[in-house]
Amino acid sequence: MNCEMENQAELEEKTRLINQVLELQHTLEDLSSRVDAVKEENLKLKSENQVLGQYIENLMSASSVFQTTDTKSKRK
Repeated sequence: MNCEMENQAELEEKTRLINQVLELQHTLEDLSSRVDAVKEENLKLKSENQVLGQYIENLMSASSVFQTTDTKSKRK
C-alpha cells in the first residue's frame, strides 16, 4: 500500500509538472505573438514618422518663416 501511495504521489507530481509546462508554453506563445505584434506596430510607426518628417521638411522649406535671410540687406 505504501508503494501504491508513492506511485500515486509521483503521478500527481508529474501531472502537476506537465500542466505547469503546458501553461508556460502557452504563456511563451502569447508573449511571442505580442512581440511580433509590437514589432509590426513599430515598423508601421517608423514609416509614419518618416512620412511626417518629410512633410514637415517640405512645409518648412516652403515657408518664408524658416528661410534664411540676409541681415545686411535689412540694415539699409
